Amino acid sequence: MRDIIESELKEIEEKEGVKILFAVESGSRAWGFASPDSDYDVRFIYVRPAAYYLRLDNTRDVIEWKLNDTFDINGWDLQKALRLLHASNPTVFEWALSPIVYRTSREWERFSEVIRDYHLKKKGLYHYLNMSKRKYLEFLTGEEVKLKKYFYVLRPLLACKWILTQGTPPPMPFDDLAAKCLDPEIKPIVQDLIARKRETPEFGTDKRIDRLNDYLLRETERINAIIETLPPDQPSDWDTLNKLFLETIGYLK
Repeated sequence: MRDIIESELKEIEEKEGVKILFAVESGSRAWGFASPDSDYDVRFIYVRPAAYYLRLDNTRDVIEWKLNDTFDINGWDLQKALRLLHASNPTVFEWALSPIVYRTSREWERFSEVIRDYHLKKKGLYHYLNMSKRKYLEFLTGEEVKLKKYFYVLRPLLACKWILTQGTPPPMPFDDLAAKCLDPEIKPIVQDLIARKRETPEFGTDKRIDRLNDYLLRETERINAIIETLPPDQPSDWDTLNKLFLETIGYLK
């Protein structure tokens, strides 16, 4: 499959006139609990020739390449990615920390050296906590629930716990989050869910797991209270990102 994905990346470069600096897997395969029929969520960051960034007309900063039963492939222009990095967008950190890397480059390695400097703790906490709350209300309040949806709630909640205890962007693999942040009394339930998801193409519906729901609600309330006590994030500087961007497009030597 890596050869097929690399072929897709090369075709993108040829047809779009871009250079792909970085390409990774995102989603369940990167999280470590893909189902047998999970698709490939390929995300990439690309750069265009310098003249493109000097145009007066509006230009697109995303490439939406392919979406079918096997692939979900899309990417961001480097300029968009760096603006989001400056704003401490958690998606940038997740791509940068993906354990499955399809493409990297010398240019990207230079950015990777400074990415963690732009992590804003409180912003990341609000992002993941709100995601967990939203998914809980959307998927886990009925008597019968889709069991795989527990991961959509649990993973961002554990990401919050990681940020609070480790002070860094959370890792992508669910096992890494669980090892550090999942309470021991709830681990057997979660491990059973992971095993069932990895083995079952259509992870089924079953009765709500009240012990797990209670844990999620309790931890959500606890983390929310902690966030409210934290000082505001300090804004990041632009200078480093500006310099690296201009060097990457060949404007600075």
